[in-house]
Amino acid sequence: MLKDKKILLGITGGIAAYKAVELASRLTSAGAAVKTIMTAHACEFIRPLTLKSITHQPVITAYFDQNADIEHISLADWADILVVAPATANIIGKTAGGIADDLLSTTLLAVKAPVLFVPSMNVHMYDNPLVKRNIEILSSLGYQFLEPTTGSLACGYQGKGRYPENQEIIFNLQTLLHYKKDLRDKKVLITAGATRENIDPMRFITNNSSGLMGLSLARAAYFRGAEVSLITAHTSLLIPYYLKNVTANSAEDMYHAVTDIADHFDLIFMTAAVSDYTPAQPSAQKIKKGQDMDLKLKRTRDILENLGNNKPTRQTLVGFAAESENIVANAREKLTRKKLDFIVANDISVSGKNDTTVNVLSSNNQKQMNGDKFLVAHQILDFILYG
Repeated sequence: MLKDKKILLGITGGIAAYKAVELASRLTSAGAAVKTIMTAHACEFIRPLTLKSITHQPVITAYFDQNADIEHISLADWADILVVAPATANIIGKTAGGIADDLLSTTLLAVKAPVLFVPSMNVHMYDNPLVKRNIEILSSLGYQFLEPTTGSLACGYQGKGRYPENQEIIFNLQTLLHYKKDLRDKKVLITAGATRENIDPMRFITNNSSGLMGLSLARAAYFRGAEVSLITAHTSLLIPYYLKNVTANSAEDMYHAVTDIADHFDLIFMTAAVSDYTPAQPSAQKIKKGQDMDLKLKRTRDILENLGNNKPTRQTLVGFAAESENIVANAREKLTRKKLDFIVANDISVSGKNDTTVNVLSSNNQKQMNGDKFLVAHQILDFILYG
């Protein structure tokens, strides 16, 4: 999704400037052409030669850089997207005020391509009403922001203002380069992960679902403008910090978590692998090793069927079917029986892997998609939105 894209990276003088080196490296490795503008303060943290060595592209630090053939207007015209990472309160404020007193701020006023700011600063600075106002001004004008994370800051404080993982920036860039904000004002509910059904306090029944497809859909929908809520069963993956999330460990937990709020959403993706069976009488104490044991199971409640039978007219309901044989035929039967609008069918052999092949079905259409799960997530959204 980044191959042959022209990315202009602006680095400002925050302590997180060193993390932009990894960002530049990963973008370059993905096939993008990355040119860099560094402010004077950024050069106090990292050397321009470091970025040039990684990107094999120009690194410009001043209006009249004798080693560069490109002026700020040419840089602005060249870029498919401009990302400022880290973005200090200073560069955000200058852009909001229309100030152009160095190469980066001048380029920000000249660029017509999308702009993504990645704020990183002290928690009190980020919470300052002036900074909040400047972010609101720029957001209203179409500039994009990836909010910082919460955690330990270099200044010694705890709070919101920490530079996010570079992979989250890359997910955002991939979306901005290829997709519109076509889910703006839509409320989307997504379930992800594998439920666990307790046999006793130490043992449980589960499955091989990693939760990656659900999280990929959640990211894709969020970056396309949706208000996304996640309900996650077990997953070892990092939950995106910018998403609302609640945990539902068992099938029964998931049933209540979903059905209690389902009516409030425009679009529901039931991506989680919910157990079909649960122990009929789980033990309150650890079962001691002894003779062979017969484990009696009972059916769990069918969340998807419940949603299909009670779906509001305005709502779109998407189910998932992991199959080992007759993949499309089994999925189409499930689509009809559970009154779904769409179903995504995949072979269980791809569970836990980043690359996948899926078949997406509606009552009158079908399409096969393949690639990494974030790309496939966007393809699924396109199919649902546009057919």
